[in-house]
Amino acid sequence: MAGPQHPTDPPHAPATAVSPDAPVAIVTGATGGIGQAIARHLDARGYRILAHGAGTAEAGAALAAELRDARYVDADLSDPAQAAAVAEAARDAFGRIDVLVNNAGIGIPVPHADLDAVSPDFFTRMLGVNLAGPWYLIQACAADLARSGAGSVINMTSMAATTVSGSSIPYAVSKAGLEHLTRLLAVALGPEVRVNAIAPGLVDTERTLGWDAIRTQVIERAPLARSGTPDDIARACLALIDTDYVTGAVLPVDGGQRLV
Repeated sequence: MAGPQHPTDPPHAPATAVSPDAPVAIVTGATGGIGQAIARHLDARGYRILAHGAGTAEAGAALAAELRDARYVDADLSDPAQAAAVAEAARDAFGRIDVLVNNAGIGIPVPHADLDAVSPDFFTRMLGVNLAGPWYLIQACAADLARSGAGSVINMTSMAATTVSGSSIPYAVSKAGLEHLTRLLAVALGPEVRVNAIAPGLVDTERTLGWDAIRTQVIERAPLARSGTPDDIARACLALIDTDYVTGAVLPVDGGQRLV
């Protein structure tokens, strides 16, 4: 079932130029479905964009070319030096950082009951990308966000952070850690910087193309009777940026999937 169309869904970048004084957003995982939607919505709002990806340089360059004022950086955020380099790239290109969207993440299906299928490297990699990566990037951006006057961090978690679900146990654990990191940093970085999270349910992206059985279950059982779209998540991101009396919150964007 297709999601509703909204007048704020940007089909392509507007033709008008972005002000050289416009705010700057870093969007990680920007070459995937959700990340691209977030970058495009922020571009439509007049943000300058530092788009990040990992091993997706061609797609990243294409995205940056489509947006009005954007740069692309390829980096493994589980490496603190590379995370710091992403923040430095934003400073070099734009001179400021106002919004950080920690959207990058990995999820590899492993049955929860198959403990032997989870190698030490698998567990370490999942935590490195999904939990340590956002931490390293927030560390690298914290001073810039505090100087912004409207600094905002949005972490992308998951329904799996609080339910017995998710592509694997290490994935769910990494997202649970990211949710609590959101709360801890909301206190540590306030009042200058707000830190919130979005917990998506099933979203139709390139990663979920073959999840037909799960999608059918969601459509049949969830109160809103459809799976999510990247634009649903992007609009939630904008809402958290706009709502300046909210911090430490985790916003479920799941069509009510968590209720059933």
